[in-house]
Amino acid sequence: MPSIISVFGAGSWGTALSVSLASQGHTVRLWARRHEIAQGIIKTRRNPEYLSDVDIPSTVSVVTDFATATDGADCWVIATPSHAVRSLATELAEYVHQGLTVISVAKGIESKTEMTMTSVLADVLSPPVPVGHCVALYGPSHAEEVAAHQPTTIVASSTDKKQAQFVQKIFMTPHLRIYVNMDVRGVEIGGSVKNIMAIASGISDGLGFGDNARAAVITRGIAEIQRLGCAMGAEPQTFTGLTGLGDLVVTCTSKYSRNRHLGEAIGKGASLDEVTNHMNMVAEGVNTTRAVYQLSQRLGIDMPITDAIYRILFEGLRPIELVENLMSRTPKDEKS
Repeated sequence: MPSIISVFGAGSWGTALSVSLASQGHTVRLWARRHEIAQGIIKTRRNPEYLSDVDIPSTVSVVTDFATATDGADCWVIATPSHAVRSLATELAEYVHQGLTVISVAKGIESKTEMTMTSVLADVLSPPVPVGHCVALYGPSHAEEVAAHQPTTIVASSTDKKQAQFVQKIFMTPHLRIYVNMDVRGVEIGGSVKNIMAIASGISDGLGFGDNARAAVITRGIAEIQRLGCAMGAEPQTFTGLTGLGDLVVTCTSKYSRNRHLGEAIGKGASLDEVTNHMNMVAEGVNTTRAVYQLSQRLGIDMPITDAIYRILFEGLRPIELVENLMSRTPKDEKS
């Protein structure tokens, strides 16, 4: 049966998911914090800043107040940047009700608490929203392709299998296939840390290196992600799936990847401030690098690529030094 779904965040991903959900007959309310974005969509049925060539059907209502957005909704989709998730959830807390499902499509780890996004949502909203009703929807899924109804596969993950299956049923379309994975920690770690590796891949591209270097970043990157995830209780096989290897490959190689784009600009000599000041969208990997670096230090996890990206972004390490440092490390067995 069609559901009433509130999508919070009118960026590229929130816009794409609203279009996809509306195509299946759901009632969709797209909440925009910025009044000019909302008015632009209402007047032209296109988002003036994100995916501006995509038609947004009239069945997607655009709102700017929480009361209208949440009224009678079965699901909330949290599609803001990860650093804004806690503040948004805090604002929404007074509107929660029994039976609500809250879906996070924001990818990142909160620096101050080292929490994943479903943990942040549960921390703010439960009770009355149980932990199992906070569902992660992650996977290799650029908004540009989902909005164009190109084939895409992603994962719904929750500690409550019925909730994950509920989200699976709602979001499935002939073009968007949803799998269920109960390893929430692994899904969120893989889908978040891959952004750090995308920055590294972009730096490699910016320095003029080729396929060999990119392949090294991807394969050694998944080794780092798996080490961290398993230390945090995740299942190893999750990192060979859609939210591990799948998400890593697409983010490290795609023209749509804002994290790869940021890394490429830095590899060509730009500073972090110069790149971010000219970007229209948030590169989640920057904040995630800080959080994951802290995690790796606290847990004693060897993450040399993450360490190098942290030093480039926050300590002034030159990109070429990253390569020199990584290539001159002590020889090791591949499985170590």
